[in-house]
Amino acid sequence: MGGADSESAAEVCNNDFTTILAQEGIHHLLSGEQKVPLPSGKNKMICLLFSANWSRPCNAFIPQLVQAYNVLKDTGQELDVIFVSFDRDENGFKEHFKFMPWLVLPFDVNLQKILGNLYKVNQIPSFIPLGVDTKVLAKDVVGLIKDYGADAFPFTKKRQEELKAMDEAKRQGGKLDELFNGINYPFVSNKGVKIHPSELVGKTIGLYFGAHWCPPCRDFTSQLIEAYNDIINNNNQEFEVVFISTDRDHKEFDLSLTKMPWLAIPFEDKSRQDLCRIFEVKWIPSLILLGPDGRMISTNGRAMISLYGARGFPFTEPKILEIEASLMKEGDGLPQEVKDCKHEHILKLEMPKAYICDFCKKRGTFWAFSCDVCGYDLHPTCIEETL
Repeated sequence: MGGADSESAAEVCNNDFTTILAQEGIHHLLSGEQKVPLPSGKNKMICLLFSANWSRPCNAFIPQLVQAYNVLKDTGQELDVIFVSFDRDENGFKEHFKFMPWLVLPFDVNLQKILGNLYKVNQIPSFIPLGVDTKVLAKDVVGLIKDYGADAFPFTKKRQEELKAMDEAKRQGGKLDELFNGINYPFVSNKGVKIHPSELVGKTIGLYFGAHWCPPCRDFTSQLIEAYNDIINNNNQEFEVVFISTDRDHKEFDLSLTKMPWLAIPFEDKSRQDLCRIFEVKWIPSLILLGPDGRMISTNGRAMISLYGARGFPFTEPKILEIEASLMKEGDGLPQEVKDCKHEHILKLEMPKAYICDFCKKRGTFWAFSCDVCGYDLHPTCIEETL
């Protein structure tokens, strides 16, 4: 996650940005095809965008910045964004800025080096907000804009702390209406059912972050489907899963949803990214478990499903301790080793947590009879002892 750093910002520069431009012979900026005067920076915040057409990260960031910029302009915020090109030639420069709604510094390789050194730009894209007196407010806020969009304004350390506190309140607050407040569409399913988030109040909820392109996600989805169906159909429990896609496009999202019996946040809804940020999801698959009161039970629901399946519901600490005690008792009733007629070696009782039975080919958890010689595993229920 990106953010403002006011301490390092104070070290960056105290020079007047427009004075530097004047010293280099720059007396106007571009707005589309028109020349416009240099902004004074006295009544508006000036933000410098260092970017280049050859850079993939830059091309990915620009649409996000355009969206945030338009929102800020529509709400009357006083700011000017100025594009400083890091392109290698003028053709790349022109291609890059033709869809930009903000001001543009004329292409000048020498000036890009001066400004890059002055503002310590060591990567692009870089977005540096200046104060109303053109002193630097923050070192770089690209990550902050990616995470929060227009809500990141005015890009100060104080604002970053406010946004983090809001995320923490949503993560720990136990209020589904606040957690799902940014969702603009009802939850959807592959059956065409549409459900409002408020209908999940009082249920245990699994927030499933995953994607079709990810092989571990496809493997975990099958485990989660099995557990979900067992919980819903056999135990008749109040449980729901909400899929939060990290797929690359709508086609992949549709492929993911086709196999899932639960709900999903629509692909076009930005709250997917917000929830990834709020729950600090760094990898997929990831399953966040919320209790009936809306409070977080666990950030490691994936392990709980893999280890315990439906047996672990409602996934609370007392339930897991109960299962562990039951498993130990179950193990006490099993022999320490057996000779099975399906295998040539002695099989010893072990607790490998998760495995695939070499006889029935089904997934197993906890107790298994395993071969030290060749790694052969059997469910305790698949044992046929040799007389």
